[in-house]
Amino acid sequence: MVYQGRIAGNNRAPSLKASGPASGSSERQRSRGPEGRGRGADPDQGEGRQRHPGRGPGRLTVASLGPGFPEYIIPQARADLDAAQVVAGYRTYIDLLAPVLTHQEVVATGMKAEVKRCQAAIDRALEGQRVALVSSGDAGIYGMAGLVLEICAARELKVGPPQGSKEVDFYLEMIPGVPALAAAAALLGAPLMHDFAAISLSDLLTPWEIIQKRVELAAEGDLVIVLYNPKSKKRDWQLGAVRDLLLKVKDRATPVGIVSRAMREGQEVVVTTLEEMLDHPVDMQTVVIVGNSQTFAYGQYMITPRGYLKKYQVTEELTEETGQKV
Repeated sequence: MVYQGRIAGNNRAPSLKASGPASGSSERQRSRGPEGRGRGADPDQGEGRQRHPGRGPGRLTVASLGPGFPEYIIPQARADLDAAQVVAGYRTYIDLLAPVLTHQEVVATGMKAEVKRCQAAIDRALEGQRVALVSSGDAGIYGMAGLVLEICAARELKVGPPQGSKEVDFYLEMIPGVPALAAAAALLGAPLMHDFAAISLSDLLTPWEIIQKRVELAAEGDLVIVLYNPKSKKRDWQLGAVRDLLLKVKDRATPVGIVSRAMREGQEVVVTTLEEMLDHPVDMQTVVIVGNSQTFAYGQYMITPRGYLKKYQVTEELTEETGQKV
């Protein structure tokens, strides 16, 4: 056993102080942290530092933002954002948080700066500060939770939950959120009521051959398939290739749900078929859900039966042998 941690109940009552925009103004303040850095702080400063010897352990919360608008963030994540001295994140997500960032120092980075962003958050926590690193959807699903832990392991930092030992370089916890696949599924109705696989089509970190194999195996297993990152400006062929693979196994009329910008501005929801799925626009903010052999469309909804109705109908049938209900 590598680690065992037990918590007797939840002794942290969620704060709802940040449950809406700050009264009087939604403009974010240009506050400064304890070291005098402003909002434009360079995330490269101090990389590789160990904990400040004169302070107690800092705290890094990897806060999941859910699908989009702040009202979909769970109360505990909102409370941690409100309590943070520093908030780090991808610039687009920081912009979505504008109404609730009223006093925090902000470290914002662009696309492909994930490592720099996580390093900056870790360094601030090592200084003894309270830091929130934001991640869209759920931080543990294609989010920042894994990268933070990998960096901590590579730097041989000692981290642990706030309820644990004080002998740590800083406290670390992950706050869950509504993942993009759950938000998309809610808008589509009930497409994920049975077994499913989530597969990212981005080959920036994973070779295409591996992605292709995963799609093939999921299709052969008749799983509902959730496709993340279906298309970008530089990756415009992968979704078509996946569609062609799926057509070898699945019926052309298999329902497909396409959800873009779920639960945020510009939301779009489409229910189509596997044959026609390429006729609709998709991008990096789109989740595509391909049904299994039992999935069917019901108006604007997709339904993947769990099997309840079939089971109940069977129990109401009379057996030929006894003439009694089973």
